[in-house]
Amino acid sequence: MTHSPEKTIPPVGTPGSPREEAPQPGMRRVASASFIGTVIEFYDFGIYGTAAALVFPQIFFPALGQAEGTIASFAALGVAFVARPFGSILFGHFGDRLGRKKSLIATMLLMGLATILVGCMPTANQIGIAAPILIVVLRVLQGLAAGGEFAGAVLFSSEHAPQGKRGFWSSFANLGGGAAIILANATFFLTAVFMSETTFTSWGWRIPFLSSFLLVLFGLWVRLRMDETPVFKKQAAQSGTSRMPFVEAFTHQPKQVLLAAGTVMVGFALTYIGGTYLVSYGTAVLELPRTFVLGMAMVGGLAISAGVVLGAVLSDRIGRRWVIAGAASVAVVWALALFPILDIGSRTVFAIGLPVTMFISGVATGPQGAFLSELFHTRYRYTAAGLSYSLAGMLGGGVPPLIAASVIDSFGGFAFGCILASVCLVSLTCVLTVGETRELELDRDTAEATA
Repeated sequence: MTHSPEKTIPPVGTPGSPREEAPQPGMRRVASASFIGTVIEFYDFGIYGTAAALVFPQIFFPALGQAEGTIASFAALGVAFVARPFGSILFGHFGDRLGRKKSLIATMLLMGLATILVGCMPTANQIGIAAPILIVVLRVLQGLAAGGEFAGAVLFSSEHAPQGKRGFWSSFANLGGGAAIILANATFFLTAVFMSETTFTSWGWRIPFLSSFLLVLFGLWVRLRMDETPVFKKQAAQSGTSRMPFVEAFTHQPKQVLLAAGTVMVGFALTYIGGTYLVSYGTAVLELPRTFVLGMAMVGGLAISAGVVLGAVLSDRIGRRWVIAGAASVAVVWALALFPILDIGSRTVFAIGLPVTMFISGVATGPQGAFLSELFHTRYRYTAAGLSYSLAGMLGGGVPPLIAASVIDSFGGFAFGCILASVCLVSLTCVLTVGETRELELDRDTAEATA
């Protein structure tokens, strides 16, 4: 297929607004499937982050001590982010060739299997060095699955949605991520409340992982009942599907892939600092009670969900670019203030710091599903959107939690805040460089994007 040259997208301020079509029949059902599937996928992905903060340093890396064990535990968390781009390429390839639905079912099966096996893992005291090695292998499998999940879930909603409400409907995949944060921390909260710390560390931490079995069965039932997206079916019927979507993406829109990754980094950085690292920081450094910290993490899940809705709705009104840019600007300032404020050490300050971090992340994340869907052509949209998202996850979600403990231990919280602010500044620069996407048709014949 021959692609015509890329066209410049009109800026947000041009006259006219996206059409306000009524939701297509079954849109609520489609959004629910996207939401439920993402809840399950990122519940599985997220409970590892909580466990890495609370118990994995003791049970899988006991010889390293608390500080080094925490670093190693988050390094294993980071391995999954390294695997995510490969998962985006793998599942994106089949999602662009065979359809969104089939690829989404495969990602859910892989994520569920890996998570259940984590719950069955022997500890380092039982099998020695094999335990952390196996954990890393399972994290790679989780990363591959997560790399293929988000783009497919977003496209499933966006390719069904009316143009004028695409930001809102596409945000349900992100809302699933917020709900997963609440659910993951709730399971650990309940085990912490009803078990002693010794029992929790001994075997109670396994319950959230093993419980995912029922969630996966429910998610598969939901996704198997859904039909393929109309945009994909139209593309396949009219001009066929791409044989090599990865090659096509980097042939026609290489700058957009990289700029989109930079744009999405801010949401990842704030989410994984607020939702994962601060759980460890609150318990290990600030010495706050575990149940209190987990309770605030659940509030953080509510905060990010509220931010997602606000950001998505605003993006349908004023454009994706300006919402993400506004959130990234606020994030730069907040990142510099966060750890000096937290180091006051009071419960009140922590109860403000974590949810505010997650809320800003939510506002930045809300428009991302529509933004990534609109930026790329249908023939390679699953691959390109997933790869952009996964590269952002690797750099924004994997690196900051990995280096946070060592940087804060050596140079203090403000130094790490400067690093976090730099990540947010990169996102601000990238999103201001990328053209607005709100007015684009998803079934257009050419890859209309600008950089």
